[in-house]
Amino acid sequence: MMLARHHHQGAIKIREVAYEENLPEKFLELILLELKNARMVESVRGAKGGYQLRRDPADIRLSEIMRLIDGPLAPFGDAEQLRILIDRDLPHRALYQLFLDVRDAAANILENTTLADLIAEPGPRASKGKRVAKKKEKAAVVPMLVAGGQK
Repeated sequence: MMLARHHHQGAIKIREVAYEENLPEKFLELILLELKNARMVESVRGAKGGYQLRRDPADIRLSEIMRLIDGPLAPFGDAEQLRILIDRDLPHRALYQLFLDVRDAAANILENTTLADLIAEPGPRASKGKRVAKKKEKAAVVPMLVAGGQK
């Protein structure tokens, strides 16, 4: 996130990113190395060195980052595996279809969200990137039974 927020300011040292994002430096180094190998970030050597995005934040989709770091986009496996299970495991077809629907919804959100979207004005998002107003929720009063003192 910090590399996206400071995209036009040049390279940022790992120590500064780790501090601002509250991450261990060694952990961050591993992530940045993966991102560098995927050509999403580049390293700059020297006194003013560090890491910077290779592309504009608006051109980097969360799905790219998630697939690179975590593999498939959903915890239910990839879409092809789920389709095979839907066809082969008839007693559990509805469950696997639900998992596929969840996976597809998550993939759609991640495919249509960029780093630029994340660093834009905070707030809840509606579909297609539109902001929605927060609904004021009324506090619910729940009656409680208090036991004790009665025989």
